[in-house]
Amino acid sequence: MIFRNKVIWITGASSGIGRGLALELSKQDCKLILSSRNQDQLLEVQKSCENPENIKILPFDLAHYANMKQVTGNAIQLFGKIDILINNGGISQRSPIIETSIEVDKKLMEIDYLGTVALSKALLPHFIANQSGQYVVVTSLMGKFSSPLRSAYCGAKHALHGFFDALRLEHDKDHIKVTLICPGFVNTNVARNALTADGSKQGYQDNMTENGLDVDIFVKRMLKAIRKEKFEAYIGKKEVFGIYVKRISLRLLHKVILRSNVT
Repeated sequence: MIFRNKVIWITGASSGIGRGLALELSKQDCKLILSSRNQDQLLEVQKSCENPENIKILPFDLAHYANMKQVTGNAIQLFGKIDILINNGGISQRSPIIETSIEVDKKLMEIDYLGTVALSKALLPHFIANQSGQYVVVTSLMGKFSSPLRSAYCGAKHALHGFFDALRLEHDKDHIKVTLICPGFVNTNVARNALTADGSKQGYQDNMTENGLDVDIFVKRMLKAIRKEKFEAYIGKKEVFGIYVKRISLRLLHKVILRSNVT
């Protein structure tokens, strides 16, 4: 699969991985729809891209998941169709379970899971009618195994895998593809913006994120996985080996994570 003449919709496009995707895809002969909550940042990304005339912005908030049918209708009208939806928007969390307000768990589920699911379901009839389409979902390695201080985040990301694996099975007959992208540590602001126990932002970077993959390297690997229509892709440094350790022994993975000082 190539991106030429495709219409690609990216959520969480105002910074980090989403911004990197927009910059890289703008070099190719495709059209982009960029979404996030922040219109000013989206406009800045659009101006930074090549061929900005092929890029439209559509601000909205994933937390308002009841509005996704209207949002999706507006998106389709921009270029007349959508070929690929890259579900990249979301937030993270850093706090011990015992201290974390249930409102934080709720917010993570509303944004990372329900917002993404509602948007994808709203677009599904369009994909079925066209008998084609690809969902790309940026989950996390934390959607495959867990880590301390990320309970709400891990829960939401695990849920995404359950939903989209089912969608892939149900709509194989409609030629709809699902690619789950599982990043390890990527050097973005995800840790700074992560919610703490009371719902406030952490406000600082952690060492593992700071030393993670550069966004441009990550994006190139991610786009390769999308082109190949992979079911899942694990992209990171040594933390990716957790996927394979889990297959050997859950108890061993438990010990490795406790000793790795990822918190």
